Amino acid sequence: MSQTKKLTVAGICLALAFLLPFLTAQIPEIGKTLAPMHIPVIICGFLAGPLYGAGVGFLAPIARSLFLSMPPMYPMALAMALELCAYGLAAALLHRLFKKNMSLTQNVYISLVLSMVIGRIVFGIAMYFMLMASGKSYTINMFINGTVLGAIPGIILHLLIIPPIVLAIKRSNVLGKE
Repeated sequence: MSQTKKLTVAGICLALAFLLPFLTAQIPEIGKTLAPMHIPVIICGFLAGPLYGAGVGFLAPIARSLFLSMPPMYPMALAMALELCAYGLAAALLHRLFKKNMSLTQNVYISLVLSMVIGRIVFGIAMYFMLMASGKSYTINMFINGTVLGAIPGIILHLLIIPPIVLAIKRSNVLGKE
């Protein structure tokens, strides 16, 4: 795929990552649970590659925080920037790694699941160190309840939405060869 197409995909995904949280803005708990900003970031990683996926992931929460004060910059937007950067990067790298060893469908699902695990671990580590630096604590129970158990509806949503979108775009060859 050409750099122009990758940049276009990244721009569209960044715009979607900025706009999709408006769908849940009236009920912030639903936004935290469904994580709409994660969807275009992961899709960007699959379609545009690791640098664009990581870049969109890092920029999206920081841009929303700067322009809309949501999420709050510290610690949430910064931790999310690292988490989403990890999602975009991991989805792309795992997708490339598994490319020759499995079908496209298997590849997308396995890469997605593993990138979600990696991103959540990065978020937990980031929160731990940022809160520790400000004299607060972030316990394993907080991580499990908020980042794992509290995210189950979002995880299910991502498993239902992201693979069909990625598979349809890749199979259509609308973006050209990788």
